Amino acid sequence: MRKVIGSAVLLTWVIAYIGVAGVVGDRVASEHWLIQLVFFPVAGLAWILPVRPLLRWMHAEDAPADRPDV
Repeated sequence: MRKVIGSAVLLTWVIAYIGVAGVVGDRVASEHWLIQLVFFPVAGLAWILPVRPLLRWMHAEDAPADRPDV
Protein backbone atom coordinates (compact mmCIF):
# COMPACT_ATOMS: atom_id res chain seq x y z
CA MET A 1 0.00 0.00 0.00
CA ARG A 2 2.97 2.31 0.59
CA LYS A 3 3.89 2.24 -3.07
CA VAL A 4 0.38 3.15 -4.20
CA ILE A 5 0.14 6.08 -1.78
CA GLY A 6 3.70 7.16 -2.53
CA SER A 7 3.10 7.00 -6.27
CA ALA A 8 0.02 9.21 -5.96
CA VAL A 9 1.90 11.73 -3.83
CA LEU A 10 4.88 11.65 -6.20
CA LEU A 11 2.70 12.20 -9.25
CA THR A 12 0.90 15.11 -7.56
CA TRP A 13 4.21 16.66 -6.49
CA VAL A 14 5.78 16.36 -9.95
CA ILE A 15 2.75 17.90 -11.67
CA ALA A 16 2.70 20.82 -9.20
CA TYR A 17 6.47 21.29 -9.48
CA ILE A 18 6.33 21.32 -13.27
CA GLY A 19 3.61 23.95 -13.14
CA VAL A 20 5.53 26.23 -10.80
CA ALA A 21 8.87 25.69 -12.55
CA GLY A 22 7.21 26.37 -15.88
CA VAL A 23 5.74 29.68 -14.72
CA VAL A 24 9.01 30.79 -13.14
CA GLY A 25 10.99 29.50 -16.13
CA ASP A 26 8.80 31.51 -18.48
CA ARG A 27 9.73 34.67 -16.60
CA VAL A 28 13.40 33.71 -16.39
CA ALA A 29 13.51 33.02 -20.14
CA SER A 30 13.52 36.74 -20.86
CA GLU A 31 16.33 37.45 -18.38
CA HIS A 32 20.08 37.53 -18.95
CA TRP A 33 21.57 34.27 -20.20
CA LEU A 34 23.64 33.80 -17.04
CA ILE A 35 20.47 33.77 -14.94
CA GLN A 36 19.02 31.19 -17.30
CA LEU A 37 22.23 29.17 -17.10
CA VAL A 38 21.82 28.92 -13.34
CA PHE A 39 18.03 28.57 -13.12
CA PHE A 40 17.29 25.80 -15.59
CA PRO A 41 19.78 23.18 -14.30
CA VAL A 42 18.84 23.96 -10.69
CA ALA A 43 15.12 23.76 -11.47
CA GLY A 44 15.68 20.56 -13.41
CA LEU A 45 17.31 18.83 -10.44
CA ALA A 46 15.70 20.51 -7.41
CA TRP A 47 12.51 18.44 -7.54
CA ILE A 48 14.35 15.34 -6.34
CA LEU A 49 15.38 16.75 -2.94
CA PRO A 50 11.86 16.69 -1.41
CA VAL A 51 11.17 13.33 -3.09
CA ARG A 52 14.06 11.43 -1.49
CA PRO A 53 12.33 10.92 1.89
CA LEU A 54 9.18 9.81 0.10
CA LEU A 55 11.10 7.25 -1.95
CA ARG A 56 12.83 5.94 1.17
CA TRP A 57 9.47 5.59 2.90
CA MET A 58 7.96 3.83 -0.12
CA HIS A 59 10.75 1.25 -0.21
CA ALA A 60 11.02 0.68 3.54
CA GLU A 61 10.17 -2.73 4.87
CA ASP A 62 6.92 -3.03 6.77
CA ALA A 63 7.23 -3.78 10.46
CA PRO A 64 6.74 -7.47 11.17
CA ALA A 65 3.43 -8.45 12.69
CA ASP A 66 3.51 -9.49 16.32
CA ARG A 67 2.41 -13.05 15.76
CA PRO A 68 3.93 -16.12 17.32
CA ASP A 69 5.54 -18.52 14.91
CA VAL A 70 3.30 -21.48 14.21
